[in-house]
Amino acid sequence: MNTFQNISNFNSWTNIEKDRYAVSVIKGLVMDATRQANSGHPGGPMSCADFAYVLFSNHLQFNPSNAQWFNRDRFILSGGHMSMLQYSLLLMIGWLDIKDIRNFRQFGSRTPGHPEVEIPGVECTTGPLGQGFAMGVGMAHAEAYLRNLFLQKKNNHSDKIINHFTYVLASDGDLQEPVTLGSASLAGHLGLSKLIVFYDANSAQISGKTSRSDSTDYVKVFDGFNWHVQVIDGHDHDSLNDAIRKAKESDKPSLIVGNTIMAKGTATMEGDHNTHGAPLPEEEIIATKMKLGLPPEEFYFPREVQKHFQKHFNIMKEKANEWDLNKKHACSSNEMKELISLCINDELRDTEYPEFKFGESIATRKAFGATLDKFSEAIPNLIGGSADLEPSNYTGNFAKKYHDFTAGHQSGRNIPFGVREFPMAAMLNGMALHGGIIPFGGTFLVFSDYERPALRLGAIQNARVIHEFTHDSFYVGEDGPTHQPIEHAMSLRSIPNLNVFRPADAKETAICFKIAIEEKHTPSSLLLTRQGVPVLEQNYDEIEKGVRKGAYIVKDCDEHPELVFIATGSEVSLAIASSNLFSEKNIRIVSMPCMEIFDKQTLDYKRKIIPHRRCLKVTIEAGVTQGWEKFSGVNGLNIGIDHYGASAPGKILAKEFGFTPKKIEKKIRNHLKNLL
Repeated sequence: MNTFQNISNFNSWTNIEKDRYAVSVIKGLVMDATRQANSGHPGGPMSCADFAYVLFSNHLQFNPSNAQWFNRDRFILSGGHMSMLQYSLLLMIGWLDIKDIRNFRQFGSRTPGHPEVEIPGVECTTGPLGQGFAMGVGMAHAEAYLRNLFLQKKNNHSDKIINHFTYVLASDGDLQEPVTLGSASLAGHLGLSKLIVFYDANSAQISGKTSRSDSTDYVKVFDGFNWHVQVIDGHDHDSLNDAIRKAKESDKPSLIVGNTIMAKGTATMEGDHNTHGAPLPEEEIIATKMKLGLPPEEFYFPREVQKHFQKHFNIMKEKANEWDLNKKHACSSNEMKELISLCINDELRDTEYPEFKFGESIATRKAFGATLDKFSEAIPNLIGGSADLEPSNYTGNFAKKYHDFTAGHQSGRNIPFGVREFPMAAMLNGMALHGGIIPFGGTFLVFSDYERPALRLGAIQNARVIHEFTHDSFYVGEDGPTHQPIEHAMSLRSIPNLNVFRPADAKETAICFKIAIEEKHTPSSLLLTRQGVPVLEQNYDEIEKGVRKGAYIVKDCDEHPELVFIATGSEVSLAIASSNLFSEKNIRIVSMPCMEIFDKQTLDYKRKIIPHRRCLKVTIEAGVTQGWEKFSGVNGLNIGIDHYGASAPGKILAKEFGFTPKKIEKKIRNHLKNLL
């Protein structure tokens, strides 16, 4: 066996010997980094190092000079706890350096405990198991849609602009998470043939063998999902190369089940589940390095191995340069130039708002549908769908006009997600991170609970995703407390870097939608009514100025206000109606469609809209009152609902729960008496 002692003769080694030794070097880095950090997961990276090395060195297409080259293959490490494996490969490429590896899991380093999207070569932030898999499905969907969108243009270069694979490395834990199975089911149904998943089946988890909790036959499951499935020895490089080649030729998404050994290559701990989540003991590392032919020194990284890994880099750079040239030639066509500016350069077209008449009563969910119809005409890369709620989410017209994305028609813009809220939200994150797509997804607000892990991960990654949540309060009515969101709006507002819009009328809805499209680094949630609400009197220009600041004055008095009503959504019109019962008071009514945006305004603007003193501040929202005290102050009044709903028509519940002008008036007058 060749060892570090004869590395000077590396050029005379066979390619098989060089590859084997490169894998050993990766394992040495994994052991040293986790040991030095006294934290991390060495077992998994050592079990799937063979696959990752073979993929990166022989198959993965990328531009070594530009980690953001658009037509690159995407690689997602869904089992994010195995991050040291990916960091070792990024070191091989040259996008990280040995100092980064030494600083594994340290504050401010480029090698955090789980991969984060800001690191060159990391496509998405993973860690919560299953979501990387689902984001990979989303990326494969984005690739398929864009490829077919460009092919429709029938330009000589259109078939060369978008054409790449998405690879996912998944662990046992990933496959056990339901979000994986939900997204895998949809991937097979939609025929996402450029999605290739390697399942590192090492049969060990942090608590023991997987057999303690799982006896699923994943070969049968994925075959039933309409995937191309192969089972191989996950440590045999010939088998790995062959399996990847076959997967690339398949007309289905592919699962490569690699039977592997946890902590493969260790001296005495192969197959030991204890290697999953803890550094190897010092003596085990020393013995393992000897077994693998590595020197005892820490962070051994010979230049000869890196050079061998980079053997195809010149060819890859040439392919990237050729692509750049094809893109340049394609831009000679105005139609292709515009498409490239939209999808690759992420430039936005001007959009027009739909017309809504003052005094009309229109549900904001319906206004969203009308705005979607209008915006989608100008933005061909605005795609998405609904979790089997098209009539309720008002995405039906969009689906009818632009058709479903299907295995046989992958240029359809509507995505039939089915009842898969969490997979839908995670896939939308993947689409946004892939680039070229502005994705949206619709469901009921109460089901945002199902999406919450993906909402949070999308916010962490600055992913521009538009989440449409309709049926936003107890006004849902007869469906009862299970379907009536109470705590949900405020719960979403607690997620950092998530804009939560609750528009007051149809015009605010259209403006909020436009802002969500423009916010390239922030996901947005639009909370929309089932019931009709009056269209505001102000024109779009007036309303837009206010909405873009998060809150603004809808109705004001001539003098300093004595009462300031602060409301969102359907309660803005309720506040206006209630104010008419206080003829003796100076009243200001504030619509606050987005707390997050309002919080970013200057103190002067905030106090201009909501005076700091000399007035009673009353907040009105059909949800929990918790959180509103920051605007109402110590002596203010927060009108809401701090209990679950009931099954009855919405108008009956409004009376029962105190959301009528007379009952609002009574609460305010009683509060004033108590203050005095």
